[in-house]
Amino acid sequence: MPKGINRRDFLKRSATGALGAGLAFSLPAIVPQRAFGASDRIRVGIIGAGGMNNAHVGWLLGRQDVEIVGVCDVDSERAQQTAARVSEDTPTYGDFRALLDRDDIDAVWIATPDHWHALTSIYACQAGKDVYCEKPLTLTIDEGKAMVKAARRYGRVFQTGSQQRSDWNFRYACELARNGYVGRLHTIHVGIGGGPTSTWQPDEPVPDNLDWDMWLGPAPEVPYNVQRCHYNFRWFYDYSGGKMTDWGAHHNDIGQWGHGMDGNGPVKIEGTGTFPTSGLYNTAVNFRVEYTYADGIKMICSDANRHGVVFEGTDGEVHVDRGFLESDPPEIIKTALKPDDVHLYESPGHHDDFLECMRTRERPICDVEVGHRSVTVCHLGNIAIRTGKTVEWDPVAERITNDESLNRWLSRPYRAPWVLPT
Repeated sequence: MPKGINRRDFLKRSATGALGAGLAFSLPAIVPQRAFGASDRIRVGIIGAGGMNNAHVGWLLGRQDVEIVGVCDVDSERAQQTAARVSEDTPTYGDFRALLDRDDIDAVWIATPDHWHALTSIYACQAGKDVYCEKPLTLTIDEGKAMVKAARRYGRVFQTGSQQRSDWNFRYACELARNGYVGRLHTIHVGIGGGPTSTWQPDEPVPDNLDWDMWLGPAPEVPYNVQRCHYNFRWFYDYSGGKMTDWGAHHNDIGQWGHGMDGNGPVKIEGTGTFPTSGLYNTAVNFRVEYTYADGIKMICSDANRHGVVFEGTDGEVHVDRGFLESDPPEIIKTALKPDDVHLYESPGHHDDFLECMRTRERPICDVEVGHRSVTVCHLGNIAIRTGKTVEWDPVAERITNDESLNRWLSRPYRAPWVLPT
């Protein structure tokens, strides 16, 4: 059976006599949506057992309405360590498709390297599972389009792990900007810090506990190097987008929210950056990207800006970061919103919101399309930085309009036999 096809998909395609790429994704969801009673426990599978999902697991283990029933990771040691936190008999998997093949799983928590987000999420939607997927949602813009399409096609609840939207400070800062309490909003400043560099380190044998070929998945084949793997994948364009997507997916997301651009985006992007001159890492170290929106408002994302998000208007500014909120003048953040002001989605907590929406079948606070639009901003910034060209973007068609050759940056070829379903 080809590696890029799971067992259920293979059987369904074989039964219809059609093995064309992507055909199975036009069929109904394989696992019917389960109706949850008030006392029903939501059964969860974990895909990616590293740092972020270990944090998620710690939260899930404290819930009486959730049961973790399986853990998957291409690193068997990590899978076993995380499974042991759940129970001594929690099954582990090295291939996420085996976990998705189970009928008793309602949702998956995905915290893989970024280059795996699209395939694991789309396969999960196809298998009838709701999805909580870590940020940054995608490696490319076209992946995001495919993920939105899959979530809608199969009627899945899909929460992007941009948890700042569930934080009171960030929501209130965005409400102040949206309701004109800084005056006429004209500039959004986003600070996310600079990217790291590395020393040179030779390749080495693959550890016995790691399935390196599966870790690479759709990414280009390269020898194993400890600097590529686990946390450090962030600093390689084959697997991620550097600081622009790692922290940009958080703070650019808030910039979009406070500007009311969740289903939209900038129309012009200009950027500059510097890159490592030695070592293995290849994502931007220093950068400045200026986004211009159709209404003339600019968002400037830079490693040199104050960390967090500053909404600057004609009458003052609001600066928000994790655990931090201030304004100039100080009275702005003492404002009580009026009943007829814009009141943004008030989340009970990012995980709680996802679980609640699984029961109601409503879209969560950071639905897949929101996550896609926010990380699109980050990807467009990287395109401008890496090409040195001005990017003119049509946020409706989701295409670059001033230079057709730049549209090749919207996607990435997958290593055979993996294929992005469309």
